[in-house]
Order: sequence, then C-alpha cells, then structure tokens
Amino acid sequence: MAYGTTLTQRATSLLDTVAPKGGLVTATAAAVLGSALLAVSAKVQVPFWPVPMTMQSMVVILLGMAYGSRLAMATVLLYLLEGLAGLPVFAGAGAGPAYMAGPTAGYLLGFVLAAGATGWLAERGWDRSPLKAVAALALGHALLFVPGVAWLAVLFGGEKAVAVGLTPFLAATVLKTALGAAIMQAAWTVVARRSRV
Repeated sequence: MAYGTTLTQRATSLLDTVAPKGGLVTATAAAVLGSALLAVSAKVQVPFWPVPMTMQSMVVILLGMAYGSRLAMATVLLYLLEGLAGLPVFAGAGAGPAYMAGPTAGYLLGFVLAAGATGWLAERGWDRSPLKAVAALALGHALLFVPGVAWLAVLFGGEKAVAVGLTPFLAATVLKTALGAAIMQAAWTVVARRSRV
C-alpha cells in the first residue's frame, strides 16, 4: 500500500499502524511523550565540531515521520507552550516569552514547519522508502533552518546569520538525516515482522 501511495493519498502513520484504535487517549499520550522527548533532546549535547550538537532537530522530524502531520505539529506546539509557560524544556536555561522572542525564535517556528512537512510526506508513504525518507528528512531540516536563519539575519545581518546559524550545523544535519532515515526503516521493518507473526 505504501509504495503505491500518491501525493494525494494518505498512508497510515507508524503510530496509527502500531496503535490502530488508539483514539484521543493514544494521541494525547503520544503528544505528551513527544514533547518530553523534545525537552530531553534539547538538554543532551553531543560533542561535535565546531559547536556541540543536540538531537532536537532529529526528534522533531522523526515525530513528523512517526506521528503524521497533525499530531506531530500538535506535539511541537505543546512543547512550545510548555516553554512559553516557563518550563525548562529548551536548550540552555532560558524559557518564557522573552526566550521565545530571542535568537532561536525562528528555529522554534521551524520546528512546527518541519514536523508538519515530514508528517505530510510520511502520510504519503515517504517514510517507507529509504531514498524518499532521506529526501523528506532533508526537506524537514531545510524548513527548520530557513526561518531560523532568516530571524537571525533580521537580528544580526545575513552573513553572520549564515555563519553562526547554518554553516556549523551542516555536517551534523547530514548525519542526523541519514540516522533518522535508518531509524524509520528499522521501525517499519520491526512492524512488518510483527505483523507476520
């Protein structure tokens, strides 16, 4: 079914496949779990050159791939509301309205766009093909960076925005895109095996 899905047809998301009759309770639990994963991924830093890397962008796009567009966007919005309310869910110690209007504001908007786009593509079967998954995840990362760098350009100018908000993260983005595609392929392989048992 997934490989014959067109851009207008909707495929079953990974979450819907694992919990087909989940309903509102499952969706709510998934959103809470997803927002918690985002908070944890913001705090965990992996040593990387030239700046440390968090796994937050990969979690955002994987939520899209696993949940589908609507639930993934709702999950990211829940996470942002938690941060707006002052909960310590963001990278670093900041939270609240002032933090959300600061230099990372564009990236926070990008989280919503990336989750929605990767979810929309996953709903059309792009999460089940390795090459399409890489393309969907790369697009998700691009949609995350565009508003992030654009907002930095408003604050600091275009050249500095690219130098500090994009260039240092390119190698990590390639790595996270490949890793995310591999995780999705592994998840669907496990689901396929279990359905044959």
